[in-house]
Amino acid sequence: MIRRLPLVPTLLVLVAVAVMIRLGFWQLDRLHQKEALLARYAAAAGMSAEVPFPQTPQAAEAVLYRHSRVDCVKVASVTTVAGQNARGESGLVEAADCALADGGKARVVLGWLQSPQPVAWSGGQVAGIVAPGPRLVADPPQAGLSANAVPDPASIPNNHLSYAVQWFLFAAVALVIYALAVRKRLADPGPRG
Repeated sequence: MIRRLPLVPTLLVLVAVAVMIRLGFWQLDRLHQKEALLARYAAAAGMSAEVPFPQTPQAAEAVLYRHSRVDCVKVASVTTVAGQNARGESGLVEAADCALADGGKARVVLGWLQSPQPVAWSGGQVAGIVAPGPRLVADPPQAGLSANAVPDPASIPNNHLSYAVQWFLFAAVALVIYALAVRKRLADPGPRG
């Protein structure tokens, strides 16, 4: 008796493999997009001209890693979060939510400190670098704090090549496993009677 290739399982495996391969190529496309984005960010980080501080994440995208300045007329709150200083040491950063002179709002990362302590800062002119959020990372630091880690686009991961390789490997492994299963099924003579 001649055994045939099982149609439905074969179609399912081929569809799954095609999807995995498509996901691999999609990750390769994302790799090129991310490389272009990182190159744009690196070019922006090298510019010295100031830009107006953005009020939305969408507006921030065009000016990330550029120099900016805000006039904090009122400090709404100051919060402490984990962060790094300019030497890469872990500790805490103080961030203030400000009302701006033009009616907008801004989150200003004031500076770094080793351990929690009260920070008194009543606002004023602050220069710095626009970071995702958007937030302004003060440079120089404010309120007597130490220098923050400078926002650096080189710290943004670009893992898309490894993701693409993973999808291609998943597709290859699925094909090999299915081929071995079909080979065993076709080689099995079946029940004897």
